[in-house]
Amino acid sequence: MKSATPPNGHMPRHLAPEREFTMRFTSTPRGARLARRLVSHRLDDWGHPYTTHVNETLTLITAELSANAVRHGHVPGRDFHLHLVLGEGIVRVEVTDTRAEKQPPSSAPVTDSLSESGRGLLLVAALSDDWGVTPRHAAPGKTVWAELRVQQEGHPRTHRVAPEPTDVELLLATASLLRDDLGSRPEDARHGGRRR
Repeated sequence: MKSATPPNGHMPRHLAPEREFTMRFTSTPRGARLARRLVSHRLDDWGHPYTTHVNETLTLITAELSANAVRHGHVPGRDFHLHLVLGEGIVRVEVTDTRAEKQPPSSAPVTDSLSESGRGLLLVAALSDDWGVTPRHAAPGKTVWAELRVQQEGHPRTHRVAPEPTDVELLLATASLLRDDLGSRPEDARHGGRRR
C-alpha cells in the first residue's frame, strides 16, 4: 500500500542487499541526467530490462529525485550521492544532498495546473510504494528515498563470463555516456559533435 503522506524522518526499512550501486554526481543538470541513465543501465544488468515497468518507473523516480537534489539541494562545490539497492523483493533509490535546511514537504504539494514545476514529489508519491526523507548520516544534508516492490521480470544476467564491472570499467562507461550526452546538444551538432 502506498504511503499517502509519508512524514519527514520516516525511516526506510533495512534491506539485506542482494545488489547495490553507489555513485557521487556533480550537482548539475548533467549529473542528474547521468544518474538517471546509470540507474537504468544498472537495473538492466540486474534483470529488469529497459522497457519493463520496474526499469522505467525507477528511472523516472531517479530523474525526479536527482533533479530535486540539483535544483533544491545544491550547495556550491558539493555533489549529490545516489544509492540504489535491490533486496528482499524491493528496489530502493536514495538521493542524498548536502542542504539540510531545505526539506521537502511532508506530503506531496498540490500544484497549479498551469505551473511548469512542482510535480516531482507528486510523481514520486504516485509511482513508489513508499518514500520519505531522512537526515544525512554524520554530515549536514538529507536523503530522499523511494521504494518499489518488484518481482524478477527477467533473468539476472548470469551468463556473463567476465566478473562484475570494475571501477575502471564503470568510469569508462560513464565517460561514454557523457560523450553521448554532449553529442546530443544542438549547439554541438553544428560543430560535428566536437567542442571548440
